[in-house]
Amino acid sequence: MANRILNTILPFVFAAGAATMATAQDVVNYQLDWLPGGDKSPIYICIEESFCADAGLQVNIVPGRGSTEAITKIATGTSDIGSADIGALMAAAAAEDVPATAVMSIFNTGPHAFYTLAGNGIESFTDIEGKSVATSPFTSSNVYLPLVLADNGLTKDAIELTNADPGALGPLLMTGRTDAIIAWLTNVSIFEAQAAEAGKDLIILPWSDAGLELYSAALVANDTFLADRPDVARRFVAAFTKSLEFANANPAAAGAAVAAIVPELDAAMIEAAWMDSSVLAFNEVTESYPLGTFDADRLAKTWARVAAAQDLDPTALDPETVVDRSFAATE
Repeated sequence: MANRILNTILPFVFAAGAATMATAQDVVNYQLDWLPGGDKSPIYICIEESFCADAGLQVNIVPGRGSTEAITKIATGTSDIGSADIGALMAAAAAEDVPATAVMSIFNTGPHAFYTLAGNGIESFTDIEGKSVATSPFTSSNVYLPLVLADNGLTKDAIELTNADPGALGPLLMTGRTDAIIAWLTNVSIFEAQAAEAGKDLIILPWSDAGLELYSAALVANDTFLADRPDVARRFVAAFTKSLEFANANPAAAGAAVAAIVPELDAAMIEAAWMDSSVLAFNEVTESYPLGTFDADRLAKTWARVAAAQDLDPTALDPETVVDRSFAATE
């Protein structure tokens, strides 16, 4: 009788043990630098397409409200790794010791741009002189505006700059209440739709085409996480890289992945926003330097821009100290 009971129980014990082993995964808390959206698609792809699971990772996504908050949460260990602007990391590290390090470039180009309409007399960057320009008071673009204007022989006084709510920028432009707006390239599809509805032709002037060379979004990790769980970090970076490449090749899947986890968002709109954002990762820079890598010269130029834009001592930081290339999947 005892043997019969034992023979009945043991298969369940072994099955339960096997299931536990099969589902045991390393937990990673991933910090967003803003709310879910198209530019955040790769991490959702990582979950929905099982790239993270296949790497033995269970990823929890934590929403954010800007790069400064994201870096704070990562540095304090609230989150293990996440997306944040590397310029914000550099500025923070120049002021104090920040236990966080960039391990991979997500966007190798800045997202900043002027948007205007055909007929407004702005067809090239220098045509912005004497024009009215609306911007959000919270965008990091405002920090770089004086630099990119100076690069093109202009001062900030050359434009009539006003602040507006981010949601009001498009309507202001479409109704002719401003000649141009400052917005990110991650929102091209939104403004194109508004322009089409108004029967207008949109003109976009990326600041990267006007001399503003810099890295922007990066994967930033907590230093203790990197020191104590380096294998987990490497597996995560590899899975994230696969997700980034998959999203670029399958934009519809990117939209579906975000909508599957955040159902209140529209998959088609997310897909369009991802396609807007993907050009910041896959471009002529990527052709010269592999996806995710940090070129030393471009990194130094990024710090020079950050220091100049925020009036920081350029000698206060060696930009190489805020990156660790050893975790990148491509290196």
